[in-house]
Amino acid sequence: MKNIYPIKDVFANMRLDKWIKKNISDIPQSLIEKNIRKGNIKVNNKKEKSSYKLKEKDQVILHNFSFSSQKHKKKTTLYTPTKSDLKFSSEIFIENNDNFAVINKPYGIAVQSGTKSRKNIIDILRKTKEFEGNQPYSVHRIDKETTGILIVAKNRQYAQIFTNLFRLRKIKKTYLGIVFGQLKNQKGKYEDILSHDEGDKKISAKAISYYEVLDTNANYSLVKLIPYTGRKHQLRKQLQIRGNPIIGDNKYRIYKDKINKKNKLMLHSYNISFSINDVKYSFIAKIPPDFEYTLKKK
Repeated sequence: MKNIYPIKDVFANMRLDKWIKKNISDIPQSLIEKNIRKGNIKVNNKKEKSSYKLKEKDQVILHNFSFSSQKHKKKTTLYTPTKSDLKFSSEIFIENNDNFAVINKPYGIAVQSGTKSRKNIIDILRKTKEFEGNQPYSVHRIDKETTGILIVAKNRQYAQIFTNLFRLRKIKKTYLGIVFGQLKNQKGKYEDILSHDEGDKKISAKAISYYEVLDTNANYSLVKLIPYTGRKHQLRKQLQIRGNPIIGDNKYRIYKDKINKKNKLMLHSYNISFSINDVKYSFIAKIPPDFEYTLKKK
């Protein structure tokens, strides 16, 4: 039995394994790898690695591969926003036009639904008046605990435009972070090989970030951070490696004191800039009250 799936433009540049999990079934990574080796999963009738980046009009071909084991079948249950969710959502828009919106994402809400949290920004936006008649497309992510700028496309065309801009590193993002201690230099470049797990596989990649200390005292530093690459938890990991973890980071930390436990993560996506059709855009997200309070206290 052979099933053929043409790749739509919105999924261009997505990894083969991620496309399968998103569109076919949320099966273990090991099962995907096994069936690729056996030739049961091909792209354009050729064997490709699980990391292969799909192109528009590619054809993913599944041959003699059954997803009948229902325990792995992906369930797509949308989160239903509460009145409170919709009330706060009207206050987070920085930009809203026919093609995309820019929002100031609050702390503690995931961009998309996951196994640990159903409440998410994309499902909330579906029900807002700003997205009435439009489908919200996630074009990048920021961590659940991180606040600040998030771009959400309103159609496939702009979803593809933003995907390409991010892939080509044509979008500049600037973060603000409050970290423990004093940095070795006032400004500079971090370059590391970072690893994370994807299913049963460990992925390693180079991470590059630029930093500049804006203010400091005996205990903490306010740092401007510009990630050049976009690795998972990149800024948080790079600062922790150098002994300057972000305040409130309970995953990548060194100091196990009361300050770190009681604080929210002090990482804020402050500015984003890019150009589309020779039109330059730049947006700033106001820092949240908790961040401002910590700044004054430090």
